[in-house]
Amino acid sequence: MIRVALPPHLRKLAGVSDAVELAVDGPVTAGSILDALEARHPVLRGTLRDHATKQRRPYVRFFVCRTDWSHAAPEDPLPDAVARGEEPFVILGALAGG
Repeated sequence: MIRVALPPHLRKLAGVSDAVELAVDGPVTAGSILDALEARHPVLRGTLRDHATKQRRPYVRFFVCRTDWSHAAPEDPLPDAVARGEEPFVILGALAGG
């Protein structure tokens, strides 16, 4: 099972209190994780990526094994530690302002 850590506002929107555990068919990529997350929690569709283009929203960041994967291609395979559920796929909202 893949563990997905969501920020508090998205956990509330999805109606979950902790990390989400997902089964992902095929290669474990950011795209396949987001597909499974949106299928299980349809209310999250459009919050993390654009409906039509599937591109990540500007103020959303993805972290894998403490490394920023926000600009990696959605089809890039994630490390085995994420695929085995040892490390979470972390979704954070970026901060901006001054």
